[in-house]
Amino acid sequence: QVQLVESGGGMVQAGGSLRLSCAASGSIGRINVMGWYRTAPGQQRELVAQIAYGGRMYYDGSVKGRFTISRDNANNTVYLQMNNLKPEDTAVYYCWWRGLSDYWGQGTQVTVSS
Repeated sequence: QVQLVESGGGMVQAGGSLRLSCAASGSIGRINVMGWYRTAPGQQRELVAQIAYGGRMYYDGSVKGRFTISRDNANNTVYLQMNNLKPEDTAVYYCWWRGLSDYWGQGTQVTVSS
């Protein structure tokens, strides 16, 4: 089992910044991918960004150039720095960990006002 504890999120005006953090604990191996998904009201969950243990990254086109994903392997933590936030970024953001199975955090609300 893997436990994911998220922090960060909140409410910000358009153009502002927020930083999400997610710490993983439990049965963690070195072969894993961590990332962030989000679910906007009335929308399906979508992958925002992911980063492999070795550092390979992926970003959804809607956030590329504005969001930065990083990870601290020593502390099994993944971060999502979100800059130049837009109202359409409003969603519940979920931390995600993939090893032998997928695990999810509890979700954290990000609200961007115009």
